[in-house]
Amino acid sequence: MVRPVVGIAAVAFACMLAGAALAKGGHGGGHGGGHGGGHGGGHHGGGHFRGHGGGQAHGGGHHRGMRFTTGARRGGPNFGQIRNAAIRPANFRNALNASALRNGRLISNPAARAQIAAAAALAGWSGASSGWWQHPGGGYGWVGPLFWPFAYNDLYDYAIWGDGLGFWGYGYPDIYAGIFGPYGYDRLSAYLPQQPQGRRRARSAPLDQLCGSDRRAIVGLPIDQIAAAVQPTDAQGAALDALGNASIDAAALIRTSCPTQAAATAPGRLAAMQQRVEAMQKAVDLVQPALDTFYGSLNDEQKARFNALADDQRRATASNNAGGSSVQNCSASAAFDWPSATIEERLRPNDTQRAALQVLQDTSAKVSASLKAACEPNEVMTPPARMAAIRKRLDVMLDGIKSVRAALDDFYATLNDEQKAQFEAIGPRRIS
Repeated sequence: MVRPVVGIAAVAFACMLAGAALAKGGHGGGHGGGHGGGHGGGHHGGGHFRGHGGGQAHGGGHHRGMRFTTGARRGGPNFGQIRNAAIRPANFRNALNASALRNGRLISNPAARAQIAAAAALAGWSGASSGWWQHPGGGYGWVGPLFWPFAYNDLYDYAIWGDGLGFWGYGYPDIYAGIFGPYGYDRLSAYLPQQPQGRRRARSAPLDQLCGSDRRAIVGLPIDQIAAAVQPTDAQGAALDALGNASIDAAALIRTSCPTQAAATAPGRLAAMQQRVEAMQKAVDLVQPALDTFYGSLNDEQKARFNALADDQRRATASNNAGGSSVQNCSASAAFDWPSATIEERLRPNDTQRAALQVLQDTSAKVSASLKAACEPNEVMTPPARMAAIRKRLDVMLDGIKSVRAALDDFYATLNDEQKAQFEAIGPRRIS
């Protein structure tokens, strides 16, 4: 097998494409100065807001000593073009450097994040424009050894903005992709930091930044934009500070679930998947009480203005997508049908192994059905309600992962080394 080039430049190229589309679409003026053109505002858009004590907060998003994310948001007529643009990884050695990935305007845009994830996911596949484990929205749930790139961004995009493009795209197909991982060991290892070999260091995709934050201005909730919308009193501002600090801690917590080694087996991948979702659950547990407290402190008019952040985005998204929903389709496509014939041909299982395999298939089918049934409709209208829906969805996902993982472990334990090798080869051979 030829070792792939999994380059930072490939990700940067996606940033360049997404950035160009964003520039055409415009970023808006922010909620402090009108809603047109997307969320806007923040430290990238210059959206100042009046501080709690009447002082002017500065555009860097600093809020009582903490810096919160803002970033120019998506919006404008080219949003659908970003979302649907094809990724064709090639040799991007002359593309932009990794600093493009640190651009908050891109990271705060879920369509741009999907494009970045797609470039990183396919960087090692020469000539491939898509892979069988791709999400309907164009992104990928697995990028090398990493499950759920930009996890925290997806959480607050849905909770605050009501945009479920990133969050609700995750479900059973990702569990399936964990079982039949699309990457061989060489490709997996190329995503992680390498030891120097002579004077040259192997190039790798920056999983460090796909994992949740780069410890700069793209961490946490858009506190300044929330404040601009609701104009909090001093007491409410204290609750908003607590929410902002909780969001920073939550992002750091999710970051700890970033893989430091490549899981080359199906049981290892599901273990990594479980660890990632558990970290996301803990992150929600940090943010949810603070969000409930802040929201509960608002009067009806302030709540309406807070809710309007998502209402405006929902209308903009529907317009840009010709009426399409911002909540992803949670059903599994035919690409995720169980490869029974391939398993039979390659593994030639005995009766004991077939029985364990049948349990695994049956368990997977039940989990697929439960995750599809728990797919959230696009009608949850308040940030606390959406955060509660996030927690519920993560609970269902974690239960599903644990159930499939237990059945997978039982099946895997019946296989000899050659059968395990054949099983692990099924996913990588399916690349389109």
